[in-house]
Amino acid sequence: MTAAIIITLCALLLIAYSFDLTSEVTKIPSVILLLILGWIVKQLLDVVGLNLPDLSSILPVIATMGLVLIVLEGSLELEVNKSKLRLINKSFWGALLPIIALSFLIAFAFQKFGDYPLKTALINAIPLSIISSAIAIPSVRNLSRPNREFVIYESSLSDIIGVIFFNFIALNATIGKAEFGNFGIQLLLILIISFVATIGLSLLLSQINHHIKFVPIILIVILLYEVMKIYHLPALVFILLFGLAIGNLDELSHFKWMKRFHPEELNREVIKFKDITIEAAFLIRSLFFILFGFLLELSDILNFETMVWAAGIVLATFIIRAIQLALSSLPITPLLFVAPRGLITILLFISIAVPDQIPLVNKSLIIQVIILTAVVMMFGLMTSKKEVEKPRQAESVIEDDETTPDSENEVELNT
Repeated sequence: MTAAIIITLCALLLIAYSFDLTSEVTKIPSVILLLILGWIVKQLLDVVGLNLPDLSSILPVIATMGLVLIVLEGSLELEVNKSKLRLINKSFWGALLPIIALSFLIAFAFQKFGDYPLKTALINAIPLSIISSAIAIPSVRNLSRPNREFVIYESSLSDIIGVIFFNFIALNATIGKAEFGNFGIQLLLILIISFVATIGLSLLLSQINHHIKFVPIILIVILLYEVMKIYHLPALVFILLFGLAIGNLDELSHFKWMKRFHPEELNREVIKFKDITIEAAFLIRSLFFILFGFLLELSDILNFETMVWAAGIVLATFIIRAIQLALSSLPITPLLFVAPRGLITILLFISIAVPDQIPLVNKSLIIQVIILTAVVMMFGLMTSKKEVEKPRQAESVIEDDETTPDSENEVELNT
């Protein structure tokens, strides 16, 4: 039995790796293939009559680890400098405004047709309004660099803002000045903790001489994240700031105090750390979506009672996204299609307290919204014109017009 489990896991992860390798050619998001793979495994086990214990309790654990690693992976890839300020600003508003607008729109619909209190309706609506970085980031590797950077920033910020917004509504019995004051204190506290923790982890990264050094640091990051969550702090802010700080050492190297960290040596270690993080994120992400597919029931996918709601939510999602992109002067295609729901939606859905749960927002609705947004993204990216990067071209559809023409980071979007 042990050998069979090991062989099956290895085979499934190798198949997941093949999905990742071929996604550039097929244009099919690997998450869809992973969900199908997990579902097929469940059907095969049913055919041979092999029953496994309930694995649903493992899902939140893998989801949390995956969320941390994916946000960390994305933040390590981002550049932060003066030329990126406009992009960051657009990404922030592009993440914030659609979450607020869509959450209240869905909540008002729940309130009208289900006669639920606004707060309860809002708690159930927020998970459906958040872009999943776990799906978005791996799916845009073939886009031009500006579009790819926008999606990484936007989806990572969407995760962070969504979790903060969800916790703020779910954990406060009432919403008033005192609650906003507490939230401000929490945000200030997380910034201080992030600053101290980033310095400490950077020192560890530069000072540890043992041949095992990256896994302990990743474990410390996950540990700090969970401890902050216990105290209801916006812990994803720490993950994002830590990744941005060590991923942009070149921008910090001109400070005198950075000499204590030996920036050249630290930069070499960061490159290795980034490689380890990318591979760990792939492993956890693959396990999560295979397991989620394994737990899917055909009746959940084909639930026609929730299908109308799912279609309406997805339609509203892309209408609001089109408006947001137009107002931000961003290219409608292919960015319009990159608004998938996924890991963070599931994680928040299963964390809704029993008194706040409503029958309408069930497993079927969540699954249908995730699948529909992923399918829209797949066909959108497949039908969009191919983007070609030309390193020495000056034009960029997203970056500031005043950037240097000869910069190797510049790309041109051919339409």
